[in-house]
Amino acid sequence: MNKVPAPVGPYSPIVRAGDNSIVSGQIGVVDGELVDGLEAQVRTAIGNLQAVLQSEGCELSDIAKTTVFLTDMANFEPMNDIYAELFGHTRPARSTVAVAGLPRNALFEIEAIAYIPTSA
Repeated sequence: MNKVPAPVGPYSPIVRAGDNSIVSGQIGVVDGELVDGLEAQVRTAIGNLQAVLQSEGCELSDIAKTTVFLTDMANFEPMNDIYAELFGHTRPARSTVAVAGLPRNALFEIEAIAYIPTSA
């Protein structure tokens, strides 16, 4: 399991809002350092997302909505393949947005809204 990454700014990694957990954008950082390459960044960012969710008793399967940010839409297909692999049969609603830049010059960022399990 990934450890919860420290925020790169003045925000909370996750906030409980009623029956939802709102997860701030996660990029592919390990110990504060951005990993190299799109595949590693997508895998690490989704792993970081999972770690943040688990810190509040949630899993990827509890996600209702994600937003993915890419600095280059040419990376959509390879990102999508990795995303599908890591999310498995979970298919939350998703938006994908092209952006001019991301923190730490990341290629990929993901944020999510998850349902809090009734046992949490």
